[in-house]
Amino acid sequence: MLKDNVLKKLNEQIQLEHYSANLYLAMSSWCKVNGLDGSARFLYAHSAEEMMHMHKLFNYINETGSMALVSSIDAPQTEFKDLRNVFEKTFEHEKLVSARINDLVELAFAEKDFSSFNFLQWYVAEQHEEEALFLGILDRMDVIGFDGRGLYMVDKEIGKLSTVASQGPA
Repeated sequence: MLKDNVLKKLNEQIQLEHYSANLYLAMSSWCKVNGLDGSARFLYAHSAEEMMHMHKLFNYINETGSMALVSSIDAPQTEFKDLRNVFEKTFEHEKLVSARINDLVELAFAEKDFSSFNFLQWYVAEQHEEEALFLGILDRMDVIGFDGRGLYMVDKEIGKLSTVASQGPA
């Protein structure tokens, strides 16, 4: 069984991962209705990945004999200024998730819960990849720009990442 404070934080992380999935799904919808099919496809796939992160936490908690909780989540933002704004918000959100994972790792270590500490190392590595991925997308936007056919090219490049994201870093 997990200690109460570790269990509480793990369940909070379930809620955050669930929110992340809904946020990326909402972003995908915004992209789709704005004719950004590549970005819509990428964010839809990323939403599914976030659900997998949530399920992984859920299963870990249950495997310890503790109770995984599914809590209510806030509705995500659905309106965005432009595509850059979508990915700036995504990058900021991933930095928040990384901070929460780091807090969890610190707590598990302090509580000498080495099983949870070890389990969370996958999330530490995953968050490094997530931040690098979204920073890379913002960098591509800066290089390609949005003038002329730039938006089309950026969207096309992001769309290519929807298959790469599941295979590892680009």
